[in-house]
Amino acid sequence: SNELIGVDINDALRLNAAAMAAQVYIGAEHEHKSIANVIKLIDSGTQYGIPTLAVTGVGAEMTRDARYLGLAKRIAAEIGAHYVKTYYIEEGFERVAAGCPVPIVIAGGKKLPELEALTMASRAIQGGARGVDMGRNIFQSDCALAMIQAVAAVVHRDEAPDQALQMYQDLKADIEGGRSAAQ
Repeated sequence: SNELIGVDINDALRLNAAAMAAQVYIGAEHEHKSIANVIKLIDSGTQYGIPTLAVTGVGAEMTRDARYLGLAKRIAAEIGAHYVKTYYIEEGFERVAAGCPVPIVIAGGKKLPELEALTMASRAIQGGARGVDMGRNIFQSDCALAMIQAVAAVVHRDEAPDQALQMYQDLKADIEGGRSAAQ
């Protein structure tokens, strides 16, 4: 939780950033520093119309439960974050999302089998999340292009996870078939 801001507003402007992000570690040893980092990004970004994402970090000694995540995302929103990234939890996620006055996106977390990742995304959206921020569940899948389209179908078109998995498998087969034909 003892982090510095790696990219300041001038760098963000030069890079034409759409948003900035920083971790906020509520309850950690350096909580105050992480809050100050997020506030600094919010203040500087607001001057130029660049929103800030507060990422609710959980240290090794912290529990990912509705009570903690509810507190962390609420603090992030109240200090001015434009949206909050948090973890999806099975028990109490709806309450976490309902208590947040700004949009929530969920972290993709560790690599899961495709159906589990799509199910997590679907449950989060059904529970009140506005989106997902998946990295390794997309780029570590067997076919990242197919997986990102399947996740988009769940998030933006309310596709059921099993139907999105079938879409993933069909797209993957089409892409792999195209590669074989090209060789």
